[in-house]
Parts: sequence; C-alpha cells; structure tokens
Amino acid sequence: MPAERPPARCIMVLGTSSGAGKSWLATALCRWYARQGLSVAPFKAQNMSNNARVVSDGLGGVGEIGSAQYFQALAAGVEPEVRMNPVLLKPEADTHSQVVVLGQVDAALTAMPWRERGAQLWPIARDALDDLRARHDVVVIEGAGSPAEINLQDCDFVNLRVAEHAQARCLLVTDIDRGGAFAHLYGTWALVPQAQRALLHGFVLNRFRGDAALLAPGPQQLERLTGVPVVGTIPMVRHHGLPEEDGVFDAQAGTGEVQLTIAVVAYPRISNLDEFQPLANIPGVRLLWARSPAQLAGADWVVLPGSKHTIADLAWLRAQGLDRAVAAHAAAGQRVLGICGGLQMLGEALIDPDHIDGNAPGLGLLPLVTQFAARKTLRRTALRFEPLAAPWEALSGRAFEGYEIHTGHTVQHVGMGPARPALAGGLGWQDAKGNVLGLYLHGLFEQPAVLQALFGARVPTLATVFDGLADVVEEHFETGVLPGLLQC
Repeated sequence: MPAERPPARCIMVLGTSSGAGKSWLATALCRWYARQGLSVAPFKAQNMSNNARVVSDGLGGVGEIGSAQYFQALAAGVEPEVRMNPVLLKPEADTHSQVVVLGQVDAALTAMPWRERGAQLWPIARDALDDLRARHDVVVIEGAGSPAEINLQDCDFVNLRVAEHAQARCLLVTDIDRGGAFAHLYGTWALVPQAQRALLHGFVLNRFRGDAALLAPGPQQLERLTGVPVVGTIPMVRHHGLPEEDGVFDAQAGTGEVQLTIAVVAYPRISNLDEFQPLANIPGVRLLWARSPAQLAGADWVVLPGSKHTIADLAWLRAQGLDRAVAAHAAAGQRVLGICGGLQMLGEALIDPDHIDGNAPGLGLLPLVTQFAARKTLRRTALRFEPLAAPWEALSGRAFEGYEIHTGHTVQHVGMGPARPALAGGLGWQDAKGNVLGLYLHGLFEQPAVLQALFGARVPTLATVFDGLADVVEEHFETGVLPGLLQC
C-alpha cells in the first residue's frame, strides 16, 4: 500500500500594503519551486479583482477565479482550478462587491454585511487549502493587502489565519521605490500579534533601483530589531510581461518607433483588463488608457473592454463625452473593438426586464440588442473567425480560444441594419462598413496566431515570462533561502 503523501509545505507571500509585489513574487516562486521538480499549487483565500478567468471546478464544470491565481497555476505547471482562489470579490460599486465562492456567485453572501462573511467563508477557504496540500508538494500562498490591518484582524481570514493554519513560512515584501520601506517592514512586524511573528522568515525589498550595497546598515539594523533577516532585494523590473492584478497598468509602448496607437477606454468598472498586457510588449505599438475624448484623438484603434457594471460604465462614458468621440472614430473608418461589456455597449439597446443592471440605449454602432439575465455565463470556448471584411480581414479563419464571463444574451436586431457574424454561436459581429467589431470572448490578444496576423509580431510566451521571473528571484534572493524555506 503506497505511503500517504504528507501535507504540502506552504510558502506564503505577505505584503506591507497592496501593490507591494505579492502577486509578482508568488508567481515567481511558483515557477522556481516547479523547476525544482516539485508539484506546486498557488492559493489565495480571498481575492478582490474584476480580472477573472474561467477554470475547472474539479467536478466536470467550470467556475471563475482571480487572474493572478490563474497565471500562478500556469507558472506552476498545473491546471488552474477554483480551489486556488475559493473566494473572489468582484467590485460593482465603491461599497458593494459580488461574492464568488468556489467559482460561482453566492447571492446570499453578496447581500450579507461584509464583516459577517468571514465566519461563513473561512471554513470554505480552509478546506480548499487543505485539499491542495493533500495533492501537492508545495503550496505558494498569497496574502491580501497587509496582515497588520488591526481594524480587520477579527474578521481577516486571508492573511494570518491562513498562515497559522498552514504553519506557512512567510515572506513579507515591501515596495522600496515608494520610500519608507524599513519603516513599513518594522511597523508591520510590530503590529502582527506576537504569537504569529515566528511565522515571518524573511523580509523582501522589491523594486530597488541602484546598488544594493547602499542599503547598509538598514537590513542589519532591521534584523537586530526584529530577528527577521532581509532575504531578497529585487531590482526594479519594468516590463516583466506579467499582467498587473490591480488597476490599469502604466500606459506604455513596445520597443522601437511608435507606429500604432491603441486606446482602451478605462471606465470605472473595467474588467479583465489583463488581457491587454500582450499589446504592451509588441514593437511599435503604444497602448494607452483613455478617460477623456482628448485621449482618443490620434488613436488608430479604440477598444471598449469588459465591464463589471455595463450600464453604469456606459453612463460614465456618456458623461465624459466619450460616446461622441467613439462614434466619430467609427464614422472616420477607424477600428473600433468591443469585448464583452464593450460589445454590449456597441449595440442599439440594453434591456433589463429583471432589474439586474438597468436599461439604456447603446452606442448604436452594431445592430444588436442585449437582454440581461440573472444567470452568469461562464465558459471556455474554442472557435475560428468567420470570413471578415477589411480592416479585420487578417483574422479570417484564425483559431480563437477564449473565455466568456458575462450576464445577458445578445442578438442581432434585423430591423436595425445588417451585420455579419464574426464568430459562430452569437459570440461576435462585424458592422456592414467593416471597421466595428464586437466579441463576447475574452483573450483575443493572448493568441500568438492573432498577434502575428494583426501586427506581424511575436511576443514572449508565458513560459518565457515565468522563467524570467524565476531567474530574478534565484539571482536576487540570498543563497539557500528558497530551498531552506521548505526545510524549516
């Protein structure tokens, strides 16, 4: 009888704040440990993001998780699944989020006051972590925000409760480029309850510019004060190729002279913006985020991305005057691309008989009508583009493997003018003139064949990106630290 697998060792990445580099470092560690021949899985008990991916639910169906854990699973070389991010909060307003549990929307928890959710969600997160530990050698855990939010410690099940349950070896990362890094590390350590401080095995300085020798004697003094060593000093890595998890990433251009400008409308509830990251890696392409008509001026393409709250974002777009700017861009024969919520906005009308999202006229650039429904569509889909007219003809016949995350069903309104199908199954349309294209599927720019067809470009593969991240931590962590975390 084979011996029972011991529970996986757990390495946890905590941060002094949001944006300190937790997701980046966790992804790098997933790859580094996988390269040692170990079976690795990522885990984050609760994520808050409108960037999500459709993955296996382990029962023959699908669900959604945060994109960060999706990419971490790919870095680890394992199939992404819902247990890697058992709770996902998708903000719909400044004070309201949709709650996704094990891949599915939970209406009861969504309606519950957020401080009361922890007692309900912790057992689910704990069991998901235990399941991953039973099937892998290493679990790389990502925390959320900071473990020292003392106003939240009674209901925070994402940081120290997870660390203590898993007896995780924790790394605390800070963004030194912001300034005050030693104070951030010391203050976080000081506010962590004394019983959990022993779980902190190392401090990591992220985004450092210059000669690391200039940091002395800071690391040594910090270790004398806390007993925790600085185990890694990561240099500023500007273009690592990994999508950012929170907010829009910096507008940027690929290498070489700018030949094409793509403007993505950045409305307040933008979702799945990480799918545009590959555009920032293409030579000659400038990617920018547009929040005003002036920012669309001179753009070659205008993209309406996904939205977590289509009606609210459409109202915002009109309030900024962007509706007129997009219409003028289309009238001039320039390319307009709508994805998911952006596709819905391009239609003639959005109808909400169940009072889910609201009613509104669309932008009228495609002869489509969308009717919202309570049930969310989650699906991975592989199709080929139908024959398309210029300027999108390069996509004709190209394979497209993407994913759907949306509420609502969209159909062509035959009385509002012609449109040609771009994808089978009502998942894409092109207007009669040809320059306006709408797609329900996310992931267009993550297809190498599509990038080659549209831009003649080859961008770094994800495998190359992940290996690059692992190389960075291998070079800039103290010798023996990473394997040593498994031996503590």
